[in-house]
Parts: sequence; C-alpha cells; structure tokens
Amino acid sequence: MDALDISRWQFGIITVYHYIFVPITIGLSFLVAGIQTAWVRTGKERYLRATKFWGKLFLINFAIGVVTGIVQEFQFGMNWSSYSRFVGDIFGAPLAIEGLLAFFLESTFLGLWIFGWDKLPRRVHLATIWIAATGTLLSAYFILAANSWMQHPVGWTMGDGRAELTSIWAVLTNSTTLVTFPHTITACFLTAGALLIAVSAWHLKRGSQDDVFRPSLRLGAWVVLVAGLGVMITGDVQARVMTEQQPMKMASAEALYDNTSSASFSLFTIGSLDGSEELYSVRIPSLLSFMATGDPSGEVEGINDLQAEYVDRYGPGDYVPNVPVAYWSFRLMIGFGVLAMVIAAAALWFTRGERRPASRWLWIAAGSTVAMPLLANAFGWIFTEMGRQPWSVFGLFKTADSGSPSVSTAEAATSLIVLTLVYGVLAVVEFALIIKYAKAGAPEIEPPAEHDADKPLAFAY
Repeated sequence: MDALDISRWQFGIITVYHYIFVPITIGLSFLVAGIQTAWVRTGKERYLRATKFWGKLFLINFAIGVVTGIVQEFQFGMNWSSYSRFVGDIFGAPLAIEGLLAFFLESTFLGLWIFGWDKLPRRVHLATIWIAATGTLLSAYFILAANSWMQHPVGWTMGDGRAELTSIWAVLTNSTTLVTFPHTITACFLTAGALLIAVSAWHLKRGSQDDVFRPSLRLGAWVVLVAGLGVMITGDVQARVMTEQQPMKMASAEALYDNTSSASFSLFTIGSLDGSEELYSVRIPSLLSFMATGDPSGEVEGINDLQAEYVDRYGPGDYVPNVPVAYWSFRLMIGFGVLAMVIAAAALWFTRGERRPASRWLWIAAGSTVAMPLLANAFGWIFTEMGRQPWSVFGLFKTADSGSPSVSTAEAATSLIVLTLVYGVLAVVEFALIIKYAKAGAPEIEPPAEHDADKPLAFAY
C-alpha cells in the first residue's frame, strides 16, 4: 500500500470509530431532555433518577465523541492537503459555522446543565439541556452539509485551479443535505433508543430498579420503532436522490451491470465477489426499480453503461467503486436496522402490562440491541463513502489527487498505527466507564419536600 491507501484506511477507521459516539450523543440528548421535562412537569422521583442516570451516560459519550472528532478535521491538513487546497474555500465554510456556532452552543449550555442543578431554577435548567440538544442537531446539519457537497457539489465556480464558493446558501440547502439530514437524525434516535433497551434489559433481568428501567426500556423500544419507520421513509427518498445524482452508487449497491427495467433487489446472493456471475440469489421483484425511481417498472442504469458514459464525460479511467463493499454494506446497513426494530417490537410485546420475559434468549437479544444500529450506522457510512469512489468530490475531484504529496508511506503508516492504538485505549476507557456507570444503576435521590419548578434542585451532579 502507498501513502494514499494508508491515509484512506486511517480516515475510514477514525470516521467509523468517531461515529459510534455521534448518534448516541444526538439521540440521547433529546431523550434525557424529554425525561427531565417529565420530572419538571410531574415532580415524580423516578423521572429525576432516570434523568440523572441517562444523563451521566450521555456526558461520558459526549466527552469521548468530542476528543475523537477533533482528529477528524486535523486529517484534512495532514493527509489530505491537496483536497484541502482545492475545496477548502467551500468545504471549510460549513465546518467553521459548526465549530463557531453549533458546538459552542451545545458545549456552553451543556456546561450550564451539568453545574446548574443546584443553582438554576428548574425550568431554566431544563431549557439548558434542550438548547444543548438543539446544538447537536445544528452541528449535525452543518457537518452533513459539508459531506453532502462532496456527494453533490453546488454553489461553486472554478478559479485559479481550485473550487471557490459562490453561494453559502446553495451549499446549506443542497438537495443532498435536505434528504441526508432527516435520514441521519432518525438513525440517531434509533441508536439512542437501542441503548435504552440494552441497559434497561440488563437491570430488569436482575430485578433491580423496575420503577426506572421498565419505563426506560419501553420508551427505548417505542423510540426505536418510530425512528426506524422514519429511517425507512427518509431512506426511500434519499435513495431516489442518490440515484439521480450518483447512479453508479445505486448500480453498485445491487451489482447491476446492465440497464434493467423492473429491476429486482437481491436480499442474498452467492456468486463472484463483484456480482458479475450469480449462482444463487433470493430476490424481491421490481424492488430496486421502486427504490431507485419510485416506479416498480422503472429503468435502473447498470455499471457497464455508466462506465462508458463516464469515460465520455470525464475522460479515460475506472469509475466503478468496490462493488462487493458497496453491495454488502448496503444490505448490512438495512439488515441490522431492521433487526433492531424486530427486537424493539418483541421488547414491547413481552413487557406489556406487568409481564417479565422468562426466556434467557430474549434478555440476551435485548441486551445486544445497541450493537445493531451502531453496525447499521457504520455500514451506512462505508457505503456512502466507498460508493462515491473514485471521487472525493463527485464528478469534480478524484481521491487519487486528494492526498498530501509530502507525506511518505512510512509517515502515513506511523500515523495509522499510533492513532489506531490511541483510539483502542480510548475505546477501553469509554466502554469501561459506560459499563461501570450503567451497572451502577439510577442514583437514589431524596426528593425535596415540595415540588417547585421555579426553584433549583439542591443536588449536585
């Protein structure tokens, strides 16, 4: 491997690792805010205990997410300097807005939430977590706007051999951003809901703190189901926009080599790795055409036809992404997301009323729920980025031209090894803290004599 390949591996590893924390942070911030709202409105102690418990897990996750996210931006200068020089005028704008506006908003008000329990009136304190949660949404939007520009560049012109910004509004209202944002955010809620199911199941299996964790489990299950439905609807819209803008990505997702009408979608295929030779497959008729065009009989362009078209448009070259990666990451993304919804539905069914599941396997399934959306998220981003290749900015700038010429293979390899080891240590720290505080359960709190939403809570975090 050369320095470019190593840099791609490093960026992929760090991105997938960082995105473990992002969806939990976004989704859990709103769930904690909702639970605290229930406490402020009702004064019931179990809501306060649940707020404290889930809030602590949220803070641990937020802290590690910030640390790992900072490295993301440093990579653009270290390993991708050619890319940064070419698109920095555009790509840097939404990232700067995210840092100066959204991140400061969420971090400032999160600090007020952490230290304001016994200092701020309860309604004011409640507002701080809602504002911090809103900040996570804004952060996500601006970052997705930057990534969406890589998928579908708009609001730019070429000047002095580099892309220059002509309209920040066009970048922020990119059609790709408008469909990617709701799809991503609903997936964040699905992930946070799955965390509630997994941790709550662990406690309920041991018969501890049912007053906190039974409602938490059922809340998480409902969130997973509703958010999962949202992921499906927004994903359907996103697939059609993607097909219009990057038809090669959709063709690679099905390993479809020739233009096909009423194209079927294969759930599972046995054959050559690149899908060019098929021995056996399980297919749903016309589903790919419906996903790509909204019409079950619509025509989906194939890899061979698109390759010829791209050669005419962009010049000689191989414009086909890694088909096995695109094919399987697309299916694993869908499969793990659906599996999380199935477990959530089972959790609701088997805990209805005051029922407690007796089957050990049901508890194991519930406890593993959080892994499902995390894997779905990872495979979703792998598909998004690998399916765009060979472009770093689709149709405009190739990945092969995006690296840092001054970075040697040895330097890139050293960076990859060191960062992987450091991130491995951070993973141990993160999961050790999460497991420790998750096992500790909700704190026992002596409630105040009277419930007054305008008075601070005399309880330090």
